[in-house]
Amino acid sequence: MSPTSASYSITLRVQLGGDPGAMGRVTTAVGEADGVVMAIDIVESKGDAMTVDITVNAVDEDHARAIRTAVEDIEDATVRSMSDRTFLLHLGGKITVESKVSVNSRDALSMAYTPGVARVCSAIAEHPEDARRLTIKRNTIAVVSDGSAVVGLGNIGATAALPVMEGKSVLFRQLAEVDAWPVVLDTHDPDEVVRFVEALSPAYGGVLLEDIAAPHCFEIERRLRESLDIPVFHNDQHAAAIVVLAALENALKVVGKRLADVRVALAGVGAAGFATARILVAEGTGDVVACDRRGILHAGRDDLDGTKRWVAEHTNRDGHRGGLRDAVRGADVLVGLSAPNILQPEDIATMADGAVVFALALPDPDVDPDGARDHAAVVATARSEDLNQINTVLAAPGVFRGALDAEARTITEAMKVAAARAIAAVVGEDELGPNYIVPSLFNPDVVPAVAKAVRQAAREDQAAGARDTGHEDVPEPA
Repeated sequence: MSPTSASYSITLRVQLGGDPGAMGRVTTAVGEADGVVMAIDIVESKGDAMTVDITVNAVDEDHARAIRTAVEDIEDATVRSMSDRTFLLHLGGKITVESKVSVNSRDALSMAYTPGVARVCSAIAEHPEDARRLTIKRNTIAVVSDGSAVVGLGNIGATAALPVMEGKSVLFRQLAEVDAWPVVLDTHDPDEVVRFVEALSPAYGGVLLEDIAAPHCFEIERRLRESLDIPVFHNDQHAAAIVVLAALENALKVVGKRLADVRVALAGVGAAGFATARILVAEGTGDVVACDRRGILHAGRDDLDGTKRWVAEHTNRDGHRGGLRDAVRGADVLVGLSAPNILQPEDIATMADGAVVFALALPDPDVDPDGARDHAAVVATARSEDLNQINTVLAAPGVFRGALDAEARTITEAMKVAAARAIAAVVGEDELGPNYIVPSLFNPDVVPAVAKAVRQAAREDQAAGARDTGHEDVPEPA
């Protein structure tokens, strides 16, 4: 059975009779049903009856129902209700708006609103650049999605994607003190997405694109970067690439290899895979052999769109052909950004000694991580319950914190690489090991380190008059 998780956490409200052994039988029943008791709280105790709340972690919804049935079968125990704690957390949404100023007098009203606010409006009309200083634009980003590629769920639409965008906004505020707001768009037309974001951009200091399917995500980001004077950052591409680079830098230290000497097998060439291939090539990786559903990308294939054509032309120097298993054979590193269980642990055994495996597909990894550990020196996934969680949240909040602080107009390749190196450096040399190559996303040192590195890189770019050349050679999708 898969491991239990807080994402399927339930609370059973159970009424117990006078038998003092009833509670023990209830917890035993939960354990025999493979549930994990996390907490027991007494709600009420009267005479010979007691009501308790039992919080249990399950594997999925069917498992939660099975646990309830197991408790209901206990004599002298009655289940009054079962609450799904994840749904309870989302009731009414996860974010709100709070005022930074108190308007509790006529004087305050006249300054915060009419007539005093007109003076500030006039000042901004005369000097538009002052909007960064005098409005929420200074510290606010839009989290934009069309719901076409929500991780693990696919194209579920804008409304269903809203809880994900709310969650990202929560993390930006909690981790980086950046005010983020969900903007979900009920359209998959790139022209409409671009025009809408352009129209709302005056209120924001940056735009985070999230869960927009390829190939439209490439076009949308490129066009917005060209038209807007604020940073535009596609999380699924660039945050993934940043954290993969950070994790790989440390993993290679563990196994005693250099980036310039390794061959990386890359499973999946969607948004995250494309950006990861680009950053690995730019940083001098020995070679990258990338695979899509039809096999290894190489210059001889005539079925590639613009972005995959770029990957084929800049990777696979030895001309490997075949499928994913052929790409993995003899490789030093596997970066999986594809689909669950596309490889078996036996395939990892064909890799080079000291293999590094990043199985980052969600909701389940590209290869079983426990099985992979039998053959690889370092294994990482994107799941919170596993060691070495490679999570894009390690990158994006700090990147925007630094970009906003620097009043950057774009996020350059130099800023992304600086972010990756900052994340890697949070793990000290004395801490580094097979089970610890990236810091926890709750490590308080991560965001300040990333923000400082990004801020410095942005100011160096500005001082040098550098332009962002990181996207100019990205071809249009076919």
